[in-house]
Amino acid sequence: MPVPVREKVRAVSRDVGGQARLARLIGVSPSRVSRWLDDEEPDSENRRKVEGIEFVLSRLLGNWERETALKWLEGFNAHLGNRRPVDVLAYGRVAEVIQAIEADETGAYA
Repeated sequence: MPVPVREKVRAVSRDVGGQARLARLIGVSPSRVSRWLDDEEPDSENRRKVEGIEFVLSRLLGNWERETALKWLEGFNAHLGNRRPVDVLAYGRVAEVIQAIEADETGAYA
């Protein structure tokens, strides 16, 4: 059974260190995240962003501590053309971010 979006937002908020940080990562106001947790559904674009961060975070947390994973998400990455993974995720490019994670895991140079 699929997990309700509200539960995903709650879990991702917790994983990234709070609603304000999730809001910053996906480019919305903190009050928007609060509304998603109360009674409003995110639109399809923001739902995809939340799900992308959820997927990437689960992969990162398999290798690194939470704070290291969050720094990786917000840091510039040579495997992504010196873009930040979180910015690439904002465009829905989850596969590119996963490839960058795999490159880091194998020690590949960009």
